[in-house]
Order: sequence, then C-alpha cells, then structure tokens
Amino acid sequence: MEIKVNATRMELLKLRNRVRMAKRGHKLLKDKRDELMKAFMAVVRENKEVREKVEELLAVAYRSFLVARAVMSREAMEEALMSPKQRLQVDTSWRHMMNVTVPEFRTREEGDAGDVYSYGLATTSSELDNALGAFAAALPYMVRLSQLERTVELLSDEIEKTRRRVNALEYVLIPELETAVKSIAMRLGEMERSNATRLMKIKDIVRAK
Repeated sequence: MEIKVNATRMELLKLRNRVRMAKRGHKLLKDKRDELMKAFMAVVRENKEVREKVEELLAVAYRSFLVARAVMSREAMEEALMSPKQRLQVDTSWRHMMNVTVPEFRTREEGDAGDVYSYGLATTSSELDNALGAFAAALPYMVRLSQLERTVELLSDEIEKTRRRVNALEYVLIPELETAVKSIAMRLGEMERSNATRLMKIKDIVRAK
C-alpha cells in the first residue's frame, strides 16, 4: 500500500525518522527472534530427553503390571491398590522466558513420603512392586514433560508472531517508507529546479527592461 503524504520538507524529515525507527525495531525483533530460537531449541532438546525417560519407565511399569495381573487374582490386585499411602500435589507458578510467560510445575508428596506400597508384601507379586516403583519414578518426569511441552508450544507461538512482525517490517513497511522518502525527495528536487528556472526567467525579464 502506497504511503500518501504531502511533499514538504517537514514530511520528509518525519518519514526519514520513521525509517530509522522501523529499521531499529526490525533489528531488535530479529535479535529477539534469534534468542527465542536458541531458547526453543534448548527446551526441545530437554523435552526429547525427558520424553525418552518417561517412555522407558512406563514401558517397565506396564510390563511388570501385566505380569502382576497374570499371577495375581483380580480381587487381590484391587485390594492392594485400594488405599494409597501418599498423594502427589502439583503446584503451578509462572515465569518469564524472553518475555514469554511459561508455566512451572513443582511436585509435593503428601502422606508417607517415598512409600508407594499400600499393601502387605506377603500377599502380592514382586512384579506389582516393580510396576508401582516404575510408575512412581515416572510421575515427576511426566510432570516435567508436561511443563516442557507447554513451554515449547508457547515459545513456538511467540517465534511465529515475531517472525511475522520481522517480515512485515522488512518486506512491507520499510520498503514503503523508503519509497515514500525517495518520492518526496524527487518532488522537492523538481520543485526546487522549477523555482530556480522561474527565478532565472524573472531575472532575464528584469535585465531585458
């Protein structure tokens, strides 16, 4: 869209100031985009590591749980799992990462800390112990994984917004402002040449008299 302004020196000065500000804003946004990408890649790498750990622990837990179901009766299994000794409380807070508000999840154990076995060991399978131990070990990683995945999503959205702003400045606003500056400069130059020609003609007329 062409920027329409009056061809005056004041407007030319204003447009040149706008070009300088737009270029400065463009540089700041590019720097922000680059820093966001660095933070994003770091979170993605950690997310991959934590996901692999979660999948490893859950695979162990499910295998052990299936074996336990095979060797224990349904009634014994339900009775063993009926009354857990502890609960995991998840507290949520927020922090700023590159001007993006991202969540932080912290876990708190309520009840018998570290004791995930709510049953007598004599009447249950050791595979059930292994399954519960693996599930308990996986849970903090799962909470961390949910935090990382939400952070990845929020950073991705901010990167996309910043990229669009950078492109809008680089390919739309700055070229339009620079075109307007050139246009006004050319028109002012033509006006100055026209005035100079008119003054010369007046001088020639005055001399002829």
